Order: sequence, then structure tokens, then C-alpha cells
Amino acid sequence: MRVVIDACVLFPTVLRELVIGVAETGTFTPLWSLRILEEWRRAAARFGPMDEAIAEAEIARLRVRFPDADVTVQDETQGRLTLPDPNDVHVLAAAVDGKADELLTLNTRDFPTNALAAENVIRRHPDEFLLEWFHDDRQAVEQVVSQVLTRARDHGIDISNRRAILKKARLPRLGKALDQV
Repeated sequence: MRVVIDACVLFPTVLRELVIGVAETGTFTPLWSLRILEEWRRAAARFGPMDEAIAEAEIARLRVRFPDADVTVQDETQGRLTLPDPNDVHVLAAAVDGKADELLTLNTRDFPTNALAAENVIRRHPDEFLLEWFHDDRQAVEQVVSQVLTRARDHGIDISNRRAILKKARLPRLGKALDQV
């Protein structure tokens, strides 16, 4: 399965690391365009030069880890698509040109299902997406969550309340499911 990952999923860190961690298990192929990566970098830059530098380094690492993830968006594809927010058309165009099955975004309102269905793309919220993978392969997702939280702890983040961290990362249903294990 091929999945375009919107910038709002790539930034913040915990959400990105969980999604990418699941991708590394081979469950799906992540896709993005250079413009999506640039949106992530700009979002990080709003927090200061250090955050921008970290984002640039993370982007470089992701591009090395997933060399086939870059999608070149064609002008003609972007020109024929419409969405409520014209600034999001490039994301749908990346999904179309990347032959994605799904588009992973927190911004569900600006990606109406009927507009995506016309392009054979399914819009998914990361919580729904990761929860589905959790039900398919509980052990793999638990391992990814554990690794991400260990890295967070190593950066000085209190990880004593896993569910609260996942809720803050906009993954409340996954957090609840993990607590019920």
C-alpha cells in the first residue's frame, strides 16, 4: 500500500516517528513531495533556527531511508484538482501522481472524501490508520511505540504517561488501545 504523508503528520516529532516507524516494518510505502517536506521545514522554523536545522536533518535522513518516497507533482495534475483550500491541492496531486492508495492527514476537513474518491484515494487520520495497524500486528506497533517513547525519554521528555503522550500526538484511540493490552 502506498500512502502520502501530509506535512501536518510529519511535524510534530512523536507522530512522525510513529508513522515512519510503522512504515519501516514494511506495512506500507510512505510518499511525499518536496513541497510537503518544505512545509514541514517551514513549520519547524517557526520555533527557531535550531528546530529548523533539526527538521532539515530529519528530512535528509528520511530521504535516505526511503529513496523512492519522493513524488514529482505534475503541473497538469495540480491544475485539474480542486479542494476547499487551494493550498492543499499539491498534497492531493502528490497522492495522484504517486499512485497512492491513501492520504494520511490531520487536516480532514480540507480533504473531502468525495474529492479524494474521484481520484481513488482514501483520506485517513493517523489515529485511525495506526489503530488499524495495531489491530493487524499488535506486537510490531507496540515495539514502534516503545522505541519512539524511549527516544523521547532520552531527550528529557517524561514518558510516564504513555496515553497522555499519544493523546498529545493526536492519537487518543491508539493510546487507549495500548492501555487495554
